[in-house]
Amino acid sequence: METTLFQQLLGEYFGTLILILLGDGVVAANVLKKTKSYDTGWVMIGLGWGLAVAMAVYAVGWLSPAHINPAVTVGMAVAGEIGWELVLPYSIAQIAGGFTGAVLVWLHYAPHFKATEDQAAILAVFSTGPAIKGSKWNLVSETIATVVLVFGLLAFTQGEFTEGLNPLVVGLLIVAIGLSLGGTTGYAINPARDLGPRIAHQILPIANKGGSDWAYSWIPIVGPLIGGVLGALLYLVMIL
Repeated sequence: METTLFQQLLGEYFGTLILILLGDGVVAANVLKKTKSYDTGWVMIGLGWGLAVAMAVYAVGWLSPAHINPAVTVGMAVAGEIGWELVLPYSIAQIAGGFTGAVLVWLHYAPHFKATEDQAAILAVFSTGPAIKGSKWNLVSETIATVVLVFGLLAFTQGEFTEGLNPLVVGLLIVAIGLSLGGTTGYAINPARDLGPRIAHQILPIANKGGSDWAYSWIPIVGPLIGGVLGALLYLVMIL
């Protein structure tokens, strides 16, 4: 099915919205007080994010490539899978979708934000942060994890999956990255996943919130973009 640029942008917007609604939603369910799933742990978050990606791709894959991630979009452009002229509009749509999804998470969990006094936990619903602060190593973590993501997505194109199975496999890749590589920085691996919700955290009247940690915010943007380029280059070397 051929789609217009407008339809593709809608797909990237709504796909990223779904990603953040379900992904940030599982974090909120875990860290906000008085939810039925409070403090159920990292495995729940990892599984939730993997399913969020899979469901987002299933939902909009008929409209757009369902990158839902500027680092993936850049990687696909490096690999020659899309034109460079799509990178900026796709990325803007993805960031806007991430912002909107975060607003919906805030509305959904509003009473639980009021019940939670931990400002760090509230910020964690919206954006990532390091377990041990250190710009160099935090950047390395985000870069490595995104190399795995983008190389994996491109490598999957060389295989054959049962029709309709690919989004689920992509979701499993996210679970693997989260459980194995996510414990250092919270594995943004996606500038839109971090920037859109961080902007939402900044401007929304969220109960008990603190600062949005803009000093750290460049790492989940720059690291994934570097990783996206490197992952694509690795793929290109492999198929020579």
